[in-house]
Amino acid sequence: MSKPIVAIVGRPNVGKSTFFNKIIGRRVSIVEDTPGVTRDRIYAEAEWNGVHFALIDTGGIEPASQDVILAQMREQAQVAMDMADVILFITDGKEGLTTADREVAMMLLRTGKKVILVVNKIDAPHKLPDDFYDFYELGLGEPIAISAANMLNFGDVLDEIVQSFPKDVGSEEEDDIKIAVIGKPNVGKSSLVNCLLGEKRVIVSPIAGTTRDSIDTPFEKDGEKYMLIDTAGIRRRSKVSEDIERYSVIRAVAAIERCDVCLLMIDASEGLTEQDKKIAGVAHEAGKGIVVAVNKWDLIVKETNTMRDFRRALEAELQFMSYAPIIFISVAEKQRIEQVLASCKAVAENRAMRVPTGQLNSLIMDAMMMKQPPSDKGRRLKIYYVTQVGVKPPLFSFQVNDRELVHFSYSRYLENKIRESFGFEGTSLKFVFRAKGEKAD
Repeated sequence: MSKPIVAIVGRPNVGKSTFFNKIIGRRVSIVEDTPGVTRDRIYAEAEWNGVHFALIDTGGIEPASQDVILAQMREQAQVAMDMADVILFITDGKEGLTTADREVAMMLLRTGKKVILVVNKIDAPHKLPDDFYDFYELGLGEPIAISAANMLNFGDVLDEIVQSFPKDVGSEEEDDIKIAVIGKPNVGKSSLVNCLLGEKRVIVSPIAGTTRDSIDTPFEKDGEKYMLIDTAGIRRRSKVSEDIERYSVIRAVAAIERCDVCLLMIDASEGLTEQDKKIAGVAHEAGKGIVVAVNKWDLIVKETNTMRDFRRALEAELQFMSYAPIIFISVAEKQRIEQVLASCKAVAENRAMRVPTGQLNSLIMDAMMMKQPPSDKGRRLKIYYVTQVGVKPPLFSFQVNDRELVHFSYSRYLENKIRESFGFEGTSLKFVFRAKGEKAD
């Protein structure tokens, strides 16, 4: 089930990134006292009172004039309106209500979505400045006074966020397989979507960056329901000159959150690039299923073992997601296109697979006998019990004597043993190690 999405909107330097970092509990956004320093959209998972949601800091504004600020805020607000379930509108309590705040508030009001108005930089919420009450003019309900730097009144904001989520968020079409087609611009994402659908539904152009938004297209094939999410191409930061493309990155990452399987498309004629690896990393860290599709394979001059060598080179560069299947296709020539949906379906099933506890413990006990667990200062790691506690992605909980004794290499060894026995191709596996009596985080 996809998590509800909360998008943070606001003028430059109102404290969006500071709020974001405090909420997720670690410093992710770069925070400086200079407008526009959040160069990229920052996206992370958050939780409040057992409710999990995705939080997006829609930074990236680089103002040169008041007109530019307003134009970029409109685009930022539009992104939030398109994808968010709840919009958090942060304003500056020290500077007071501005014209830009008013115009963006009018846009947000027209969405029909829940908008929570936050007035930041109020260090003494019990003694509000006189101009605080000006924010009521925006028509967004009662503003919540906070201090992001000091985390004052955060509980009130989080309570309001959680209470505002639509009751049916993430519950619709749960029986379909959601596939996000991701990758750099101009690798053939929209062409592949059109090919799979059998009709031209997405604009296809040789100009990189044609697809600005994420486009959802439901369809059915061989009795299976699918949802194809065609995302805007993700570019290297140095290549992103238009603000609209920077916001397209936001939509693409949000699409990754909503999907079951990411279909990462790579241009065979270019080979794997650093940007490809970064995109793959986003999908991997999100715990999504991954299929790598090497497109434009028809343009490659073939020799003996060309495909084998290309595959080995990819696997060497993508060691962190060695579980992902790699398929070689040509959308233009319609070569091996049938493998795309078949691979995505198999990966989605693996991501939802459960392993019986008895079989799992038998496997781990055998693995420990074959390779002794690590030790430190005379104490050796002992694994008492293991069970699968979750799916999408598969999550395994190990009860051990001391989790400090768990080395990464041994964890990887156990993962490999589980994969050898049960497969799980295309999905990451998540492990948690807890000492006896230790409660879940």
